[in-house]
Amino acid sequence: MVVDKIALSLVIIGALNWLLVGLFQYDLVAGICGGAATVAARIIYAVVGIAGLWCISLLFRKCKNAQ
Repeated sequence: MVVDKIALSLVIIGALNWLLVGLFQYDLVAGICGGAATVAARIIYAVVGIAGLWCISLLFRKCKNAQ
């Protein structure tokens, strides 16, 4: 499903951003958007969060090839 792949991609991007925060104390989203409190940054954080919620459903779906 296309939505699953988009959501997973956004979650991976969010995870890489957290890696940067953890290792280098640098928030890439805030750096690109001009700060963490800007509207653009908050939208990106929200979209990544929604993608994370969507990906929770991947844990509970049955695989099409499962018997």
